[in-house]
Amino acid sequence: MDKQRLQQQVIQLLENDLAAAIRAAQTAHEAATHEENIAENKYDTLGLEASYLAAGQARRVEEIRQALQAWRTVQLRAFDEQAGIQLGALVELSSDNGKRQCLLLGPDGAGLKVQRDGGEIMLITPRAPLGQQLLGQGIGDEVGSGALRWTIDQVH
Repeated sequence: MDKQRLQQQVIQLLENDLAAAIRAAQTAHEAATHEENIAENKYDTLGLEASYLAAGQARRVEEIRQALQAWRTVQLRAFDEQAGIQLGALVELSSDNGKRQCLLLGPDGAGLKVQRDGGEIMLITPRAPLGQQLLGQGIGDEVGSGALRWTIDQVH
């Protein structure tokens, strides 16, 4: 498994998201500062709403920048059975009902999906409950909660 290629795919996805977020932030900023959005009375909140949107978009841009920096600097090492699953591990899971999923434990960008050999890899972070459970585990261990339990089949 070429985790370096996966890392580059994640970086590319984040760069695309960043470009879209920057465009959205610029559009929101222009709307917030446009002369037509100046309040004419105390009930006219269009400009205020636009400024809230612009602030939210600016925060989103910063979050993506931080995720991008984290992915550019993370070292994706080979699986070490002694240490168990760590940041950068590619984990293949299966459930009792036949469901399968592949997760990449990364520093940020949870929920992003990367395509691989006709399949899909979802990014998860150690901050997620499942991500926390995976840390230190190995092949054959079980994770999950309630009725949905996963068995760790492979780790790369």
